[in-house]
Amino acid sequence: MKQPDKSKVGRRDFLRALGAGAGVAATAVVPLATEAAAVESDTDKKKARYQETEHVKTFYRVNRYPG
Repeated sequence: MKQPDKSKVGRRDFLRALGAGAGVAATAVVPLATEAAAVESDTDKKKARYQETEHVKTFYRVNRYPG
């Protein structure tokens, strides 16, 4: 009787390795996100960000619903 070749990677093994790689990649990205959030100071958090430019005025004018 002939032994099956074990050097081939099965579909389930491939998907299992792919899932483990995605988990490792997700944990590597998390520290970068927390450092970026720490850069913004308290005064930066409270400053006004809305600017009424022509682009914003056009957006609100175009997206009005009929009354």
